Amino acid sequence: MLTETTLRRLETLGELAKQGKRINGLYRLLETRVLWWQAYANIHQNKGAVTKGADGTSLDGFSEERIDGIIDALKKGEYRFNPVRRVYIPKGNGKTRPLGIPSGDDKLVQEVVRMLLEKIYEPIFSKDSHGFRRKHSCHTALVQVKQKWTGIKWIVNMDIKGYFDNICHDTLINILAKRIDDKRLLKLIKSMLKAGYIEDWRYHATYSGTPQGGVISPILANIYLNVLDEYIGKVKAGFIRGKRRGENRDYRHLCEKVKRVMKQIDLLKLSGNESEVEEAKRELALLDQQRKELKSTDPMDTGYRRLVYIRYADDFLIGVIGTRSEAISIKGQVAEFLRHELKLELAEDKSGVVHAFDGVNFLGYKVHTYTGNRIVKTVRSGRHTTARSVSARMQLHIPQEKLRKFCKSKGYGIYDTFKPLHRNALIHLSEAEIVQTYNAEMRGLANFYELATNAKRDLNKLHGLWRGSLLKTLAAKRKSTVSKVAKSLRKGEKSVLIVTRGSEKFIFPIYSLKMMREHHATFEKIDHQPSTWHFTLSHTELVQRMAARKCEYCGTGDGPFEVHHIRKLVDVSKGKKLWQIAMARRRRKTLVMCSPCHKKLHAGTL
Repeated sequence: MLTETTLRRLETLGELAKQGKRINGLYRLLETRVLWWQAYANIHQNKGAVTKGADGTSLDGFSEERIDGIIDALKKGEYRFNPVRRVYIPKGNGKTRPLGIPSGDDKLVQEVVRMLLEKIYEPIFSKDSHGFRRKHSCHTALVQVKQKWTGIKWIVNMDIKGYFDNICHDTLINILAKRIDDKRLLKLIKSMLKAGYIEDWRYHATYSGTPQGGVISPILANIYLNVLDEYIGKVKAGFIRGKRRGENRDYRHLCEKVKRVMKQIDLLKLSGNESEVEEAKRELALLDQQRKELKSTDPMDTGYRRLVYIRYADDFLIGVIGTRSEAISIKGQVAEFLRHELKLELAEDKSGVVHAFDGVNFLGYKVHTYTGNRIVKTVRSGRHTTARSVSARMQLHIPQEKLRKFCKSKGYGIYDTFKPLHRNALIHLSEAEIVQTYNAEMRGLANFYELATNAKRDLNKLHGLWRGSLLKTLAAKRKSTVSKVAKSLRKGEKSVLIVTRGSEKFIFPIYSLKMMREHHATFEKIDHQPSTWHFTLSHTELVQRMAARKCEYCGTGDGPFEVHHIRKLVDVSKGKKLWQIAMARRRRKTLVMCSPCHKKLHAGTL
């Protein structure tokens, strides 16, 4: 339990940051044990929890004694970060990305520091920043573009070259020092950045960048680019002019003519001259058609300028209502700021200025404006009439190239010729597992593209290939034909797989695009930030199990106690040892054990 003084201190970090005050005494907060419990609770379920770092340790074997050892080393100033173990993971474009794997203790230290930094910086981060933040995601960024970017004429697409590898350590520490008045914490963060990495059993020093894969790297990256967010905010304030666009004179003149003709029609009706009334109505229809072909405001009004901005990690867009030369000038200003202030360069092959109707690719979507050109009912001068809606709004579409690559990577078949293929790699699975695998793949893709206009229509072709591949894989599994498999799956209006196990029947629905979620969330609700201090008094189930001080294998109450981790439940699902059966039946990837039992387990004698 935290003391009242410590709790009050933690809760005021955000308020102090909003007031622009430098915060001190943060290093002393690292001695608060509950922060380390919460740090462990935050990261113990990560896929890399049991992945060993360069020193051969992971989060496996977590214990109170381990926390006390880390805190003691930090108090004495003797804690040293190990070099991260570097591996390479594939990217979507066929290239690879370096990934750093820290040791178990280093992950815990990074997470505790990350929580403190999050409490300080989250309240002051820009609303236009969406990467690596709570309650923010790719979807919140795209929703903001879709709902807020009305009338944009030019899009400045900007991408930073090798961002995570090129972050300047000295610049980052200077940025942190503007908010943090604690030299010991800054020194700890700097030593974290300078720890280096091990690749092919050789040590390499790190002179710039943050290790991708480090727990703290995302928030450090956001803190670094928050300076850019603030700069663009100033550019935006200086660029915006006018409250609304000026009136289109030609449109106004036509409106006045329409009013005169309408009055003339009323007078002619009183006189009873039907032929002249019909002539006036034809003139009115012609004027109305000419008016609908014009915009009510002047799209080239030099007194009206707007600038909007969105950023997700190192990918960001700037929308401009103005001229192309102004958009190019803004791009140049931002590039100059990045070069001189943040020591970063733009990737010119991925950056540029395009017309909003042509659009750009952003976060997996094709983003561009459209003009509805719809006839809407309205009331003018007390009369019901119609007008043309010409506001340029943003649309999100699914790039067909993305669907083509997804189809190829999963092995559904040939996308262009619509030829489904079976997947040999799945034939050894049970039929239920095959259906669940296919369902998970299509559901994940459909949920990601749920914001797209006409999403179901654009996904229909891929879904057809997906279904054909599923049927062919099941047919290969049964050594049967596709038509027979299709008939066996049909039940009422939905296709389902029925698996009989003893006296029980299990139904597995085949995913349909009708199951796609409808996106109703508003921008304000998605971006609502809770003001609670989420980790001061919270205890997860695992923390409670540790606090019980009882071995879940032998039942002894004699410590010390450690936590055993496994990577996946499937690793113990078919195990015959007692500890494997216990984890499988409880569906837990962790087991609290006394130190002797844990050592026997790793020695293979348990």
